Amino acid sequence: MGLLDSFEKGLERAVNGAFARTFRSGIQPVEIASALRGELDKKAAVVSRDRILAPNTFVVELSPDDHAKMAALGDTLLSELDTLVQKHAKAQGYTFAGAVSIRLGVDPNLASGTLRVSSATEEGRVSWRAVVDIDGKRHPLPSGRTVIGRGSDADITIPDAGTSRKHVEILWDGERAMVRDLGSTNGSTLNGQRITQAALEPDSTIHIGRTDIVFRVVAQARPPKPPPPPPADVTRAFDALGGNGAR
Repeated sequence: MGLLDSFEKGLERAVNGAFARTFRSGIQPVEIASALRGELDKKAAVVSRDRILAPNTFVVELSPDDHAKMAALGDTLLSELDTLVQKHAKAQGYTFAGAVSIRLGVDPNLASGTLRVSSATEEGRVSWRAVVDIDGKRHPLPSGRTVIGRGSDADITIPDAGTSRKHVEILWDGERAMVRDLGSTNGSTLNGQRITQAALEPDSTIHIGRTDIVFRVVAQARPPKPPPPPPADVTRAFDALGGNGAR
């Protein structure tokens, strides 16, 4: 199964089967995905024997009608597009200078069903953030312990009667993650294998009840470091201490 097929299937699940009904005309999300993949391939540049640099910031311009339809998907669409870009870059051996950023824009001069993609390479400081994707919604994971289950006292509550009130926990220290079953009634699996606890690798799938929980580690841009403060005014500091300077 190709990346675009995976993307379309994931998106269809995320919007509860509304994909075919909503996008019978105009731009379809899979077309945006294809355009982003093409932009990556077109702009990728060999900078050394071991490095192929690809653009990491993208603006997808759409007609007003198409933009309104895509915006209705909220973060689900951008999250899926980001994942596809990352996977395609990894498969092709591309690297990024900074975190990936994808933005949807409006161009009233574009006809419905057409789009334009522009891209650039922007350096930036990157930090890594752990998230879980559940039923089309992305939940950031703080450092420490995150409990997932159907109970209202869980950190992430899922409406699944097949799960326990506190079913699993994910431990994240900023670099590594672990998943642990909390003595649930129906148990937990990780990538199809039943577990009580296990190391959690990026893009792994935890299954509890009827719910899939996909663990990811995503890059996000950090603001550049502020410039260092100017050196202290020695003369002013000396005067504040009552000095008079040389006579």
